[in-house]
Amino acid sequence: MGTLFKNGTIITASDMIQADVLVEGEKVTLIGSNIDSKGHEVVNCKGKYLMPGGIDVHTHLDLSFGGTYSNDDFDTGHKAAAFGGTTMHIDFAMQPKGGSLHDALKIWRKKAELAQVDYSFHLGITDLRDEVMDEIPTLADEGITSLKLFMAYKNVFQIDDKTLYRAMQQAAKHGMIVMVHAENGDVEEQLRLQLLSEGKTDPIWHYYSRPPEIEGEATNRAVVMSGMTGCSLYVVHMTCDPAIEAMRRGRAQGFPVMGETCVQYFHVTRDKHLGAPGFEGAKYVCSPPIRNLHEQGTLWQAVKDGTLQAVSTDHCDFWYEGSVGPWQEWSKAHNGGDWAEFEAQDPTYRRPGKDLGKGDFSKIPNGLPGIEDRMMVMWHLGVNGGKISPTRFVELNCTNPAKIFGMYPRKGTISVGGDADIVVWDPKKSHTISAKTHHMRVDYNLYEGMKVKGMPTQVYLRGKKVVDGDNWYGSNGSGQFIARKPYAPVL
Repeated sequence: MGTLFKNGTIITASDMIQADVLVEGEKVTLIGSNIDSKGHEVVNCKGKYLMPGGIDVHTHLDLSFGGTYSNDDFDTGHKAAAFGGTTMHIDFAMQPKGGSLHDALKIWRKKAELAQVDYSFHLGITDLRDEVMDEIPTLADEGITSLKLFMAYKNVFQIDDKTLYRAMQQAAKHGMIVMVHAENGDVEEQLRLQLLSEGKTDPIWHYYSRPPEIEGEATNRAVVMSGMTGCSLYVVHMTCDPAIEAMRRGRAQGFPVMGETCVQYFHVTRDKHLGAPGFEGAKYVCSPPIRNLHEQGTLWQAVKDGTLQAVSTDHCDFWYEGSVGPWQEWSKAHNGGDWAEFEAQDPTYRRPGKDLGKGDFSKIPNGLPGIEDRMMVMWHLGVNGGKISPTRFVELNCTNPAKIFGMYPRKGTISVGGDADIVVWDPKKSHTISAKTHHMRVDYNLYEGMKVKGMPTQVYLRGKKVVDGDNWYGSNGSGQFIARKPYAPVL
């Protein structure tokens, strides 16, 4: 017995066609007209679209950062993702200082024991010693084909140009892709210290410590190195004209370079959100920072003309109001202690969050929630707003991520033989986004009060229904690690 999706319109990266889809086991086995329903469970999709499950290739679940940890893990984060139509993500396994790349994998595999949707890892390199360089080729044997390096966050994650260049050389030899967070961390440090010395401590000053120029300069540097080494480059969370121009120049010269932006950069703005009165702007602190309306236009043009290939979230959420005082007192009394032990004492306790930065914008943990809202917001702003077509929506959010990171056609499309990750999407159904109803473990929402039209009604992961309306049918451990292939195409 299979599951037969009848009377729907399939959307792929290239076509919209009316057809039935038969799923048997975990795979799509037949696509056609008037497929016999005998012996199958029928899902009537009249008036609805059938889309491949979304793939978010930029997330940070349960990440240690900024003196705390991001809230969502492979349990709550996965449930939230699925309710938003995302059935797979790629998280960043960060190399511990002094440790190996395989130490990072061990840590993240343990986190992923809770997995409820499918996942993979990028390997974040923070310490490229010679023995770590020798580990890079072995990652492909583990199904991991992407490396992440930070040109920002000095004295935390930032690497120097020599390290980036060497990593690109090694990755190019083995068909791997290098991802970069492109901001000039040395200049950012000087700007930040200068602003703080002048008493400029409110959240809005985070923007001025990371202006568009330092994003553009770092992007250009990485693009040039890609051209020199022949290494495929993927620049994450691009936000502004100088960065987009650098990417466009590199692509015009035939360099193997690609880029993404994130859904939040199409909606929130520096003046309205980051510059909100009091400490409210801390909710919107991320890096690169939120820009303004002009940059939103730049990004829409870039996703329309192919300068950017994907839209992700950089999901990394923190409480707006955490438990800074209680945690600091408890931690001191217990010689550091353990998060789980601290939180277990009282359910009202929360990890410290954005409140760590009251009085000093540089101490606000950088990161925003979004894993649940990406597909709905992009459909509403992009498709309903007349900026992109439904097929381009699928291309940006599902198909291109699968192709770029070596999972296509198993993931990212609805095709015979592929995984039956299927989203039944109702283009007429409306939903008001709110922290009161979302499934992310965070006390605010970037899109609070936004009424979107178009949303998932049912979500299937490898043929198993995990979401049906407001009902959840997923389970811990049901998400699978997806091994990826090297030498993926440059789109």
